[in-house]
Amino acid sequence: MFRQTKAVLHKLRYLSLNGQQHVWRQESTSARERALQYLPGQRIHGFTVKEVVAVPDLFLTAVKLTHDKTGAKYLHAARDDSNNLFSVQFRTTPMDSTGVPHILEHTVLCGSKKYPCRDPFFKMLNRSLSTFMNAFTASDYTMYPFSTQNSKDFQNLLSVYLDAVFFPCLRELDFWQEGWRLENEKPTDPNSPLVFKGVVFNEMKGAFSDNERLYAQHLQNKLYPDHTYSVVSGGEPLVIPDLTWEQLKQFHATHYHPSNARFFTYGDLPLEQHLKQIEEEALSKFECIDPNTEVPSQPHWTSPREDHVTCSPDALAPDPTRQNTLCVSYLLGDITDTFEGFTLSLLSSLMISGPNSPFYKALIEPKIGTDFSSVVGYDGSTKEASFSIGLQGMAEEDTERVKQIISQTIDDIINNGFEEERIEALLHKIEIQMKHQSTNFGLSLASYIASSWNHDGDPVELLQISDSVAKFRQTLKENPHFLQEKVKHYFKENTHRLTLSMSPDEAYLEKQANAEEEKLQKKIQALSDRDREEIYKKGLELLAAQSKTQDASCLPALKVSDIEPTIPITPVQISTAGGVPVQYCEQPTNGMVYFRAMCSLNSLPEDLRLYVPLFCSVITKMGCGALDYRQQAQQMELRTGGMSVSTQVIPDSTELDVYEQGVLLFSLCLDRNLPHMFKLWSDIFNSPHFDDEERLRVLVMMSAQELANGISYSGHTYAMTRAGRHLTPAGDLQETFGGMEQVKFMKRVAEMSDFSQVIRALPRIKKHILNPENMRFAINATPQKMSDTAAQLESFMKDVAENRKERKPVRPNITERRLDPLAESGPTRKLVSELNFQPCQMKTFFQMPFPVNFVSKSIRTVPFTHEDYASLCILARMMTAKFLHGEIREKGGAYGGGARMGAGGLFSFYSYRDPNSVQTLSAFFRGIDWAKSGQFTQQDIDEAKLSVFSAVDSPVAPADKGMGRFLSGVTDEMKQSYRQRLFTVSHKNLVDVAERYFNVGQLTYGVAILGPENDTIKKDPSWIVK
Repeated sequence: MFRQTKAVLHKLRYLSLNGQQHVWRQESTSARERALQYLPGQRIHGFTVKEVVAVPDLFLTAVKLTHDKTGAKYLHAARDDSNNLFSVQFRTTPMDSTGVPHILEHTVLCGSKKYPCRDPFFKMLNRSLSTFMNAFTASDYTMYPFSTQNSKDFQNLLSVYLDAVFFPCLRELDFWQEGWRLENEKPTDPNSPLVFKGVVFNEMKGAFSDNERLYAQHLQNKLYPDHTYSVVSGGEPLVIPDLTWEQLKQFHATHYHPSNARFFTYGDLPLEQHLKQIEEEALSKFECIDPNTEVPSQPHWTSPREDHVTCSPDALAPDPTRQNTLCVSYLLGDITDTFEGFTLSLLSSLMISGPNSPFYKALIEPKIGTDFSSVVGYDGSTKEASFSIGLQGMAEEDTERVKQIISQTIDDIINNGFEEERIEALLHKIEIQMKHQSTNFGLSLASYIASSWNHDGDPVELLQISDSVAKFRQTLKENPHFLQEKVKHYFKENTHRLTLSMSPDEAYLEKQANAEEEKLQKKIQALSDRDREEIYKKGLELLAAQSKTQDASCLPALKVSDIEPTIPITPVQISTAGGVPVQYCEQPTNGMVYFRAMCSLNSLPEDLRLYVPLFCSVITKMGCGALDYRQQAQQMELRTGGMSVSTQVIPDSTELDVYEQGVLLFSLCLDRNLPHMFKLWSDIFNSPHFDDEERLRVLVMMSAQELANGISYSGHTYAMTRAGRHLTPAGDLQETFGGMEQVKFMKRVAEMSDFSQVIRALPRIKKHILNPENMRFAINATPQKMSDTAAQLESFMKDVAENRKERKPVRPNITERRLDPLAESGPTRKLVSELNFQPCQMKTFFQMPFPVNFVSKSIRTVPFTHEDYASLCILARMMTAKFLHGEIREKGGAYGGGARMGAGGLFSFYSYRDPNSVQTLSAFFRGIDWAKSGQFTQQDIDEAKLSVFSAVDSPVAPADKGMGRFLSGVTDEMKQSYRQRLFTVSHKNLVDVAERYFNVGQLTYGVAILGPENDTIKKDPSWIVK
C-alpha cells in the first residue's frame, strides 16, 4: 500500500471490508506498573534501556531502548490494552520515481527464508486472529504493522513479519507479479499483443487518476525539489517499467537493515518476550552498518516560485466550467522540534478550521471555489513541515484574486491575532482526543510518531501532549503576540513558497495513454525474437506458479480451538425519558458521555427522500436558536467532541424485505459539558436556521465536491451499492442515500441557480425527522454519570416536547419489533415491510474518467438469523482467499478483489482498481463453479473460520458497546447463536449453499461497473450505460 501522507484517506495494501474496530479493556494497571520497574542502563536480550517515562495522559508507560550490536532503535508503550501491536519501520529514501520502496514493500511479503511459500502475508490473514495487518509506503519510510489480542498469534505474526522484512526471497517471479512485467495480453497466446502488467503498476495508475492525489504529489515534488521528496515513492506509472530486479534487491540490502530500523510495540504483553524473539530470530544475525539514509534539509529559496500542472476533467464536478485548483505552499521548520511542530499544527487549525477561521471566511464564503484545495493546512509528514492554503473548483480567471486574498488574509491575521475562545476550543478538542478511546490506539500511536522518529526526533516527547499544551499556554501568557509573530515569520517573510495551479485538459487521459503506448513500443522495439520467446515462456511460468496449489504448511497458524467459544455479554438497561425509550450502557469511558438518537423516517413523503443526506449534512451547520452558524460551530467545538447526523438503512435480521429507515444523531462530550450539549441539540430541534441561502450554497458545493472526489477511492462500494439496488427494498434505499444516485443528485443541486426548492424541502424534512414520537435514545457513560445523564435527558425532552406529533407512516405495512426481544410488552422499533417486493436483474455501467475499473456483482440470499447465513459468510471468505485473490489480483493485476456476505442478505463480489471489466465478471462466475465443485479442504475451511472470527471478535470501543442491539436489534444471544453456527459450518454445508443460492437458472443478481469507456459493454444491449 502506498501512503501519501498528505492525502485525506489512507488506502490499505489489501482491502478490508469488515470495518474492523479495536478495543481498550480496563483492567488493573499492571502492564503500566510493570514497565515502570525497568531502569536506564539495564540490559535485556541484547538491548539496553535508555529511558523509562510514565505518560499518565495516555494511560501508558514508555520504554526506550537501543540494540547493542546494530544500533536498532526500539520503543515500547506498555498499556492495559489487550489489542497488542507490533510495527517495524525503515527509512526508505528513493532517488527516482520507479516506485522501488513500494514494489519492495509488496515483494518482501511474498515469501521469505523461513516461510518460502508464495505470499505468506495474504495467507496469514486466514491463519491468525489479527485485528490489523498491513504495510505502508510513505514518502520517506516503509512501515509494517500488525495487531492481535491473542499472545500466541502475536508470536506467530512477529515471526512471519521479521522473516519477511529481514530475510525475504525477493524472487524474480514475485517482482514481475507485484511490480511490473511485459507479457502477452493473453499469456497462453504468444501472438496476442505485449502489454504492461503488475499490481503496483495498476495501483499507481489508479492512484494517479485521482486529481486530488495527483495535485498533492506534484505539490510535494515541487516544494522539495532537491532530494527524495522530489520523486514519487509509490512509483510513477511511466517510470515504474525502468526498475530492474537487481535494483530492487540492491535497495533492500541497503535500506532493510536493523541499523536503519525502528521497532515499536504496544499493549499489555510483556516486553522481554518481544525483545528475546526479535533478537533471536533477526537482530543477532546482523552487524552494525552506517545506512546513510539521512534526508538533508531542503535548501531555502531566495524568492518564491510558481508552477502549473494539468489533470483530467471531472464529469461529476459541481460546475464543469470551474475545475481549477490553486494553492500556496510554505516550507516550515524541522518536524523533530516537537514544540514548534505542536504550535504550527495548532496555528494551522486556527487559520483554516471551521467557519470562524480567517481563511474560511476569506476563501470559502465568497464561493470563489467549491472547497479548500485537496492539500490544506499543516503537514508534518516530511522532514521539514509545510503549510498549504488554496481552493479547488474555481475558475481560471479568479487566479490573481485568490493569490491576493491569501496574502491579504495573512496580513489581517498578523494585525488581529485570534480570539481567545477559539484557542480554548482547540485545546478542549485535544483534551477530548486524549480521553476518547479508540480500539486501534496502538496503530494510531505508531502512525503518530512515525515521521518525527524517522528523522531521529524523540518519540517520547511526542507522547507527552499535556507538556506541550502547558508550555503553549505559558508562552502565550508571556507573549500574547506569540502566534502572530509565527505567522509573520513563517508566512509573511518566507521566500520558500510555491504557488501551484492545476487546470483540466480535455486530452489529458489520451496523452497519458499515448505516453504509455510510446513507452511500451520503445520497450518492444528493443526486443529480439529470442526475447519475445523468453517473455512468452516467463508469462507461462508465472501463470503456472499462480495456478499451482500452494503448500502453506510452513506457516504458523492458530486453530479453530484457539477461538473463544462464547462472547462476553454487554449489559444494557432499557428505560424511558419523556416517553422516549432509552438504552443505558455503563462503560469505562474516561469521563466522556456518548449520546445517540435514532429517528424514524416512516412518515416522510417519498418526494423528500433524496434530500435526506443533504439535510443530515447541513442541519448542524446552519445555526440554531440565538446562534448564527459561526457561533454554533464555536459552541460545538468548545462544549462537545462533535455533533453529527447520518442516514441509516438497517436491514431486518430475520426478513429480507423488511428494513428500518432513519437518521442517527450522534454526539459526545466531557461529562461537565452535558447541559451545554443538550442545549445545542434542543436549539437544533426547536429552531434550526434554514433560510440563509448563501451559507447553504457553500455547504452544498463542499458536499458535492467531496462526493465527486470520493469515487476514485471507494469505487468498489459504489459498484456494490448499485449492484444491490434492485435486489431488496433496503438495497434500493441505500442507493438513494449513499450510491451513485445521490452523487448525481448532489451535482444537480449544486448546479441549481434557484435554491428555493431546497430551502422549502429542509423544514418539511425536519418536521418528520426531529419528532420525539418516533425516536429512541442510547447513552454510553460511566456508572457514576448515569443518573446525571438521565436527568439531563429528561429536561432535554421537556425542551423539545412541542415537536412531538403523531404522523401517519407513508408506507402502510409497518412491522414492529420489541427493543427488548425477551419482554412481553414495551417499546418497539417500527420497520417497513415490503413483502410483495419483486427483485429484478439489472446490469449498469457508469463511464468514468479513470483508467481502471471497479466491478461488482450482488446476489440475493438470506438474512442474518437464517441458518445458512453463517455458511455464506465462511464461503465468501474462503472464495476470496482460495480462488478470487489468485484470479483477480495475481493473474488479473487488480489491486484487490473478493466476495463478502452483507448484513442485508446480499452476497457481493467486487474488484478494486482493476484493469479488466467483463473478464472479472467471468472470474466471479468461475468462483461460483469452484465453490460448487467442493475442491477445498478442511484446512481451507478452518482458515476461513479464523478469518471470519477475527472480524466478528474485533474489539469494540466503550463508546460503541451495545450498538448492534440499539441500532439493529441484534442481541448478544443472537450473536452467540450465529457464533455457534459459524463453528459448526462443514464442507457439505458450503457446497449445499453454493448450489442453493448460486444456481444460474434461478439466481437473482445485479451487476455494476464503474470504469473507462468500454466498447464490449456499449455493444451489449443487456447493459444500461450511464
